[in-house]
Formats: sequence, structure tokens, C-alpha cells
Amino acid sequence: MSRTTPQYESSLNLSVLVIDDDPEVNRSLELVLQTLGYSTTSAASGDQGLALLDSRVFDLVLCDLKLPGASGLDVLASHSKKVPTILMTAFSNQEIASQAAACGAFDYIRKPIFPDDLLFTLRRFEEHEKLKRENKSLKATLSERYSFNNIIAKSASFTGVFEVIKRLSPFNTTVLITGESGTGKELIAHAIHENSPRRGKPFIAINCGAIPETLMESELFGHKKGAFTDASRDKKGLFEEATGGTLFLDEVGDLPLHLQVKLLRALQEQAIRRVGDEVDITIDVRIISATLRNLDEEVRLGRFREDLLYRLNVISVHLPPLRERPEDITVLVEHFLRKHSKRLAIPEKRIPPEVLKILVEYSWPGNARELENCLERALVLSSGDELEMASLPRHIGEPNASRGDTPSPAAQMSTLSIKERTTALETDLIRRALAETKGNRTHAAKILEISHRTLLYKLKEYGLE
Repeated sequence: MSRTTPQYESSLNLSVLVIDDDPEVNRSLELVLQTLGYSTTSAASGDQGLALLDSRVFDLVLCDLKLPGASGLDVLASHSKKVPTILMTAFSNQEIASQAAACGAFDYIRKPIFPDDLLFTLRRFEEHEKLKRENKSLKATLSERYSFNNIIAKSASFTGVFEVIKRLSPFNTTVLITGESGTGKELIAHAIHENSPRRGKPFIAINCGAIPETLMESELFGHKKGAFTDASRDKKGLFEEATGGTLFLDEVGDLPLHLQVKLLRALQEQAIRRVGDEVDITIDVRIISATLRNLDEEVRLGRFREDLLYRLNVISVHLPPLRERPEDITVLVEHFLRKHSKRLAIPEKRIPPEVLKILVEYSWPGNARELENCLERALVLSSGDELEMASLPRHIGEPNASRGDTPSPAAQMSTLSIKERTTALETDLIRRALAETKGNRTHAAKILEISHRTLLYKLKEYGLE
């Protein structure tokens, strides 16, 4: 092997075990690997290599195919699942490649080994290793994001919620989460999933009020090809997609009555039937649902099935609104400022006491979501090193804002900004429409004479989701 080594240095601190019965090959490989930035150990036989693998941790193995004692394939069969292995061989044919792949080799390289060939293979391995590490880091980040410790709250009312969901998470029972829009119902549902035996399996969320009634049945239960005009192929529903995991039904109170019957059957029999099919499909799904409606009142009015409510509400978790826990506002402000400063690559800004006072005194009808949107806006609009009063939405600083009243257009005559006046008017009308329809967004859109999609956009834009 030539000692001429390409100009390259590994970006990963990897340890490599070289196994070859030729001392010169071992020395040459170790020299090249060390020049590239790897730490190395060598073994002169398969048995010696296996002993080292049993006693130490390596990131990669370079192993000759033909060895005294245990062969390279023996090493592969024993340790390839634990340590990625690159097989070295003087022969190069499809049979050897197939053998190496069947035994779990990452790759194989032909002897005599030239630095360029080795470098190419090592670069492939490093890219693979980086992807693995990034994926592991992403999973850890997701797990941390939805862990109870990362749900920001210090109030007694919300820490009581944590205790309840810590107890219920391990059990495969249905949970009904209630609370106003923006209180974090999906965050809590995801935390329950991540702290349950179903972690690592799918968590699938659907907003029952955001999908047209004509599409909802197919979305939940799937359909067979030809079941209706546009059914050009078989389609799995979300119950099947969530197999082994959790299906989160947000705004379950918006589910039409005929679909409530199908949902009840799925819960009772742990089976579903696709639209247009005659065969039942067994499911293994945990159901967590959420609503901002009073479902007892919906049952009384005949809009929600009582038997379904009993099935969904085995355990109930209520999330108090932000106005009932003002002590959480300060910690949420700090959290959201750090989060969005990092995401937007903006230096963290100090929050003056007078601005914090206004934020704490405001009632936040949109709850934590509205607070987060407000702080992201303020970060972008504030030019100095602290959050400016002028960067807050105008209505938050109004005299009536602490009581949760949206300033009427007449009360905003001090501004001639059409944009600000329009925003205040639309916010007021949307809140009134949602109050009149008890949170039913489809009906609210009809009252407002706008499309459902437009209403959803405005809810997000104004932090009212």
C-alpha cells in the first residue's frame, strides 16, 4: 500500500480496529488512518480481533476476509450488528459481495488497497455515520421537546396536570383533554405518547373541524378503490397509519354524528372498515382526543353521542387558560424569547419591567399560542437590545386589554392606520362568531361569510388558534 495519503481529515473522532494477518498491511493501514485523524488498534487474527471487540468499543472495523482461525465472515456474523465493518479481500466478485452484504458488512474493498479507494469508502461511512447521529439527535430532541420537564409552567394548577399525565401515560386508556384554544392540548397529547410504551411508534394528529365532512370518513378509516368517484386506488386511513401508536383527535366535538357512530365502533371492537370495503381491519391504536367544547352540553343538545363521550372520557385532563395562571407568563416569556431568538438568529433581547408588566396583566384570550406569536413579532420589530413597547400589538397595551376585552374600532380612533383598524375589527368579529358557535369554526366561517380556510388563516395570523 502506497504511503501517499490524500489531503483529508476526518470530522468525526472515530476509533478503528484493523484486523489482518499481514503485519505490513496492518502498519500501512494504521498509518493512513491516523493521518486522516482516526485512532487505531490492530489485530493479527480473527480470534484476536473478536477478543478486542468483546472487551472494547470501536466505531468501525476493517477486516480481512481470509484470516487464521476465525475468518472475516465469522467476525462479521458475530459483531456486524454492533460495529460497522468493512471487509478487505484480494478477490472481487458478486458472490463475495453478496456474502459480505448477507453477513451485514457496511462495504468491502479490494486488495491491494490504495489510499484513494480507502478514502472514498471511509467518506461514505462518515456520511452514513453523520446521518445516524443526526437522526439520533433529532429523536432525542423530539423526546425532550415533549417531555413533561419541557412543558413550561410553574403554577400549581398546571403542575397538577403534569402529575395526572405522568400517572396515566403508561396505561393504554383513552384520554380526553379539555381547554381553550392555544392552551397546549396537542403538546400534552404528544407528551403522553412520548412517555408511554408506544413511544417510537406513530403519533398522528387530525383536527376534526378542519377537514370537510365529505372527506373525513375516508381520512379516518381509508377507502377501497372505486368506493367513490375520485377513489382511484386503495387508501389507508389514519387509524391504520397510527397502528401501534397514538391517534390524536383534536376538536373531536366537531365530528359529525354518523362518524361518531363509526368511531364508537372502532373503540369498542378495535376494528375499522374502509369506505367501500366489506372486510374489517383489526387496529391497535390509543385514542387521545381534545375539545374546547362542553361535551356534556353537546350531549344534552343532541349533537354528541353520550355513549361515545363515555368511551373517550375514561380519563379527563383539563388545561387551565393562561389568564388563570399569570405566574406562568413570566417563564413562558423567557422561554419563547430564547426559542425564537435562536430560531431567527437574533441576539436575545432584554425585556424592560414596564413591558413585562403589560404582558403579565393582559388576559391572553389566545393563551400561550397568542403570547408566543406576540413575542416573535416583538423580537423582529424591536430594533435595539431590548423589547420595545411599540413592537407589541396595539390592543395589548389598551386600557381594557387586561380584562380580556378586544378594543372596538370606535375605541381605536386615535390611529388612522387602516391595517391596525382592520385587524382590530376582524379580531373582534372572529371572537364573537366563535363565542356564538361555541368554538365551531365551520359555523363561525359561515356567520362571518368567509371560507373555512380563510378563517383558519386569520386565526393563525392573529394568534387566536
